[in-house]
Amino acid sequence: MTIQLNHTIVPSRDKAATATFVADILGLGAPEPFGPFLVVKTDNEVSLDFLDTTGEIPSLHYAFLVSEAEFDEIFGRITEAGLGYWADPMHAKPGEINHGDGGRGVYFDGPDGQNLEILTRPYGSGAP
Repeated sequence: MTIQLNHTIVPSRDKAATATFVADILGLGAPEPFGPFLVVKTDNEVSLDFLDTTGEIPSLHYAFLVSEAEFDEIFGRITEAGLGYWADPMHAKPGEINHGDGGRGVYFDGPDGQNLEILTRPYGSGAP
């Protein structure tokens, strides 16, 4: 058996709103309930399991590898929604897209401060 990430828990102030936001912006299927979670499934069978919390939500990073066409679609939804976006995880390059490794990448915030990223090439996979 190879080791694969299966799921991760995403703490949220409002799991329905946050799960729906992520599913909609990425163009994924609607969140599905499972126990105390709302689950968003990705195409590589990894799920994001959104859970309501009343405590402090840490700044967590979730990166999604997408095709060039999917990048265009998702980036269109980001800009249509009027969301801020950055070329870097520290949010020091606002309104920019990075072109690391010959691809494209952009960071944007989720409803509870999640640091979300879409990228078309894994870092370290291509041209500088």
